Amino acid sequence: MRRKLFGTDGIRGVANRHPMTADTALRLGRAAGQIFRRGTPPHRVVIGKDTRLSGYMLEPALTAGFISAGMDVMLVGPMPTPAVAFLTRSLRCDIGVMISASHNPFHDNGIKLFGPDGFKLSDALEARIEEVMAALDGDGLVDPEALGRARRLEDARGRYLENLKNSFPRDLDLAGLKVVVDCAHGAAYHLGPDLLFELGAEVVPIGTSPNGLNINRGCGSTAPEACRRAVLEHGADLGICLDGDADRVIILDERGEILDGDQLLAVVATSWRQQERLRGGAVAATVMSNLGLEHYLAGLGLALHRTRVGDRYVVEAMRERGLNLGGEQSGHIILSDFATTGDGLLAALQLLAVMQRRQRPLSEIGRPFEPLPQKLENLPAAGLDLGAPRVRAVLEAVEKRLEGEGRLLVRPSGTEPVVRVMVEARDPALLEEVMAEVREALTAATAGTP
Repeated sequence: MRRKLFGTDGIRGVANRHPMTADTALRLGRAAGQIFRRGTPPHRVVIGKDTRLSGYMLEPALTAGFISAGMDVMLVGPMPTPAVAFLTRSLRCDIGVMISASHNPFHDNGIKLFGPDGFKLSDALEARIEEVMAALDGDGLVDPEALGRARRLEDARGRYLENLKNSFPRDLDLAGLKVVVDCAHGAAYHLGPDLLFELGAEVVPIGTSPNGLNINRGCGSTAPEACRRAVLEHGADLGICLDGDADRVIILDERGEILDGDQLLAVVATSWRQQERLRGGAVAATVMSNLGLEHYLAGLGLALHRTRVGDRYVVEAMRERGLNLGGEQSGHIILSDFATTGDGLLAALQLLAVMQRRQRPLSEIGRPFEPLPQKLENLPAAGLDLGAPRVRAVLEAVEKRLEGEGRLLVRPSGTEPVVRVMVEARDPALLEEVMAEVREALTAATAGTP
């Protein structure tokens, strides 16, 4: 069965509009509860959320669905996505649920699911859930005496904080570092600053006053200017920009210049290789990662295994190949020695550990390679057929021009109604020419131009 509700990262859409409605959440809870009940009771699910107003609608609907399927629900409130993944496995839950639309604005929301092992579900399992949802009637409703219960898990925050602190080298601390952390008014607002303080840093917190409507608004990993201003104003050693559910991170050095996920992968890969901690002789990343990263890793004798866009596809490749480091240019960094999914705070701690060991400013150690010029654009997808002969001919011609000198990637977004276009080229002039050519062809195709 082909998935219709699930996209690249769970179900996502405008809150209170199909599919992101209370009815969908209720049916999802019922269907997932049927599929994931294992063995004898207790059957458990942990549900976390970010700070969006619509979380108050989706959380009780999901809770009701799971309870009606005979599952006990543990509610943890606002909590990062990686915390929910961690708690799912730590608490021996049958399934974990995160209510979040990640870096999207407040009016969107989403639902992500984790299996009992703490990993995101496969495409096949998501398709199975959709199949059960579509067939729901009175089936799967347990007898009254078998209904589940719901309770708040009061120590969830402390469990996750200690897990993060245990990932930091025991012979190091953050004493002497001034760190700005931008929590995007999102899920990490109440624990990101505490984590860094408890490890010894002087902390300048921003984006820590959520009101249900301001998540990701002018802050966080997709809008780092606020963090940049704070870094420069306070003379900080670095800035940490999280997104709404804290599973991705963008770093700013002491000059306010950005280090993206590719540079973070390069820094950690170099450090772990030197410490003989890097497994599999390779790093996993998506097709979006810069060609410069691939060349840099090759110079270290390491391979770069590319995957489809989406951190769960990176994780799948890591598991298949026995790797312990992977990620996305957008800042999802997966460190499988410590976590089953991308974790912005965990990745930041690994970078901070490198800084403390080397005792050098981040501007000197944070960019191991020079990226090829790269340009990204989002174009409207309505009515666009990427397989149309005219479109295909233009894309094939562009790829031939770039052969050996760069890359072209055109793909539909899994989370928004757009087509994402990425062009890389050694020559900036060629990059601009190619992007203009692709933009013109796709725009004409969208408008129905023959």
